[in-house]
Amino acid sequence: MLSPEEWGIVALSLKVGGVAVLACLPLAFALAWLLARHRFPGRLLLDALVHLPLVLPPVVTGWLLLLAFGPLGPVGRWLNDWFGTTLMFRWTGAALAAAIMALPLMVRAMRLSIEGVDRRLEGAARTLGAGHWHAFWTISLPLALPGVLAALVLGFARSIGEFGATITFVSNIPGETRTLPLAIYSALQVPGGEAMVTRLALLSVALSLGALLVSEWLVRRTPAERLRRGD
Repeated sequence: MLSPEEWGIVALSLKVGGVAVLACLPLAFALAWLLARHRFPGRLLLDALVHLPLVLPPVVTGWLLLLAFGPLGPVGRWLNDWFGTTLMFRWTGAALAAAIMALPLMVRAMRLSIEGVDRRLEGAARTLGAGHWHAFWTISLPLALPGVLAALVLGFARSIGEFGATITFVSNIPGETRTLPLAIYSALQVPGGEAMVTRLALLSVALSLGALLVSEWLVRRTPAERLRRGD
């Protein structure tokens, strides 16, 4: 059984992960749609920039967030001057770091789902009088929805497992930024913390495995995957 402190860590991790993927969703979908449906100069560069957090050391991502959102950074100074707030050393900063790290996985999953939508169906709808947005809401989005949901689940799993960018950007503050990975790291530094490490590690494995299973099941519901399997 988890202690009250450990339940608090779990609750904070779920909050950070949930906020991260929901805040990231509009941007991730827009980028996925842009990369899947349009050809334009600089598309290859945009694709590389979107996926850059996958290959950059997470500490570098956290350092770049410090430069941008720190007290002297352009975004951090603007937030402080106009809204009197900061993301430094707060759970919202942890959510931002998690969102940045989850974005590439979400964009990739959504992009594959969008590319699997048969564009002839959209063309047929438009020949029958449906406008662009009507075809999008009634045909494109419903067909791509399983992939979008899979991207959300995958992004959530990545968010609750984020460590390097988070500890670099918002530190390791109990009750504020100490999510599951940071709590495991902290417990490893304390004599006698093995039991806590074991409990939190097993919980992390269960959450991640469950998210991957749900994501895979949703991917199998996409039109392209069902067509490939002959369903």
